Amino acid sequence: MNTNKNNIDYTLISIVLLLGVISVFTLYTIEPSLPEKYAGQDFLTKQIIWYIGGGVFIYLVMLFDYDRFRQLTWILYSIGMIMLLMLFFRFPGPIIVEANQAVSWIKFPFIGTLQPAEFMKVILVLSLAHIMYNHNNKYIEQTVKSDLLLLGKMLLVVLPPMALIVVQPDLGGFLVLAAITGAMVLVSGIQWKLIFTIFLIAVGFVGLIVAGYFLFPDSIAVFLEESIFKHVSSRFYGWISPEEYSDSGYQLVLAMMSIGSGQLFGKGIQNLQVEVPERHTDMIFTGIAEQFGFIGASIVVILLFLLIYRLIHIAILSNDNYGGYIITGIVGMFAYQIFQNIGMSIQLLPITGLPLPFLSYGGSSTLTYLIAIGIVLNIHSRTKKYMFE
Repeated sequence: MNTNKNNIDYTLISIVLLLGVISVFTLYTIEPSLPEKYAGQDFLTKQIIWYIGGGVFIYLVMLFDYDRFRQLTWILYSIGMIMLLMLFFRFPGPIIVEANQAVSWIKFPFIGTLQPAEFMKVILVLSLAHIMYNHNNKYIEQTVKSDLLLLGKMLLVVLPPMALIVVQPDLGGFLVLAAITGAMVLVSGIQWKLIFTIFLIAVGFVGLIVAGYFLFPDSIAVFLEESIFKHVSSRFYGWISPEEYSDSGYQLVLAMMSIGSGQLFGKGIQNLQVEVPERHTDMIFTGIAEQFGFIGASIVVILLFLLIYRLIHIAILSNDNYGGYIITGIVGMFAYQIFQNIGMSIQLLPITGLPLPFLSYGGSSTLTYLIAIGIVLNIHSRTKKYMFE
């Protein structure tokens, strides 16, 4: 298949460009108000560079027929796993970077610090799509046995990176991989009765955890405090009662104060009176809401909604199962992160370290999102249209 230049989705490109402009402008407005420890970091210039680099990756991705990604799937998966294992074993030397009690970054010469878990998201999408495509081509007739076999194959690929990411600890990255997997299972062809059974088991498991928390709160608290997930308990308590647990709920209280103080039209450019931690990354939505109010925040939410809508539209138009699987995984990635990031800023969800796609500052995340968009554009540009379709 050849690229059809007339079939390039300029609507999707325009949405991403608008989000990029908002990101750069917001970083420009909030950078002077960031804490002293970030002085001289110049996040604005770095974000522009990451966007330019991401644009180059989009161009490179567009050069190849997306079907060729299947030949690279296990090479990319192996590279991703090697980087995660380097973090797990604390690879000796100065290349492993630890921040906020998490070992999640690798420092590369000339490139800078990158987060392997971010790139693993796209790699996992390609890996699962490859497995689903091959399996469904081989097993034309669906049975419970073939569905369980497909589910087993998917779990064999998903569980290792999920385990390595959750022990960093990076609960946010773990949940994104879970969201990607869930979205792709829905379109994998597995019978709905089996999916529904798995869903009930998952709900039951979560119910047991919640029941255990209320029945044995002290024991659960001690268990979490003595494990690598001690930050999970503090964030949970801070989410439920942010005023009572001032340490863990401090960021959430400030985030809600910042968003609420923006009211309808906002306070104006660079008029930031509430100092929210990590405002340039995970909490960038608070900077938008405080400066531009409900109207500005709503515009951002609408753009993000249009992004998801456009991705779903392209997936529906795709007449190739492999391409459709890939876009579905990318939709799951973006949809979950958008919902989680904005939700945690308004106390709808507990706080996790997840950036807001295309808006938060971050090299690894920005490159990952733009590579994902490049893959979607590649699929759409090579989607054939038939006269009597």
